[in-house]
Amino acid sequence: MLKFLALPAALLALAGSAWAAPDEPAAAKTAPNDRGVMRYDTNKDGVVDRAEWKAGQEARFKRLDTNRDGKLTPEELFARTPAVGNSVLPSDQQVRRQSAFFQRMDTDKDGFVSFAEFMVQADRNFARCDVDNDGRIDTAECRQALQRSR
Repeated sequence: MLKFLALPAALLALAGSAWAAPDEPAAAKTAPNDRGVMRYDTNKDGVVDRAEWKAGQEARFKRLDTNRDGKLTPEELFARTPAVGNSVLPSDQQVRRQSAFFQRMDTDKDGFVSFAEFMVQADRNFARCDVDNDGRIDTAECRQALQRSR
């Protein structure tokens, strides 16, 4: 059951603005097309291709790796994830989902997510969003993938 809940949570995180750069509030400084998956559209052609996605995910890993040790702890990976409602802390359900997601990403079970492990998940996320398999994704296609996975 957690496996089926984690995919929508992961896709929402990708499509949402929770991973914006630390120095800018997500909605405050970005135009509608600069949030969610479209923030990776560097050439502003209305779609994100694999190269743009890869570059964006590499930069995202570097932002998340706050201690610059080349690997992510659960705290680093989920530090910017907003809690539900008005709570400062994540709900028990969020904690369970995050733990399950982290454990799936940590394929060598060393307690960290390496850059390689992170990029494997990033590739999976791109493939899931690329509903028509054309090597390009946009917000609508990611939403379609999210609805399909429920």
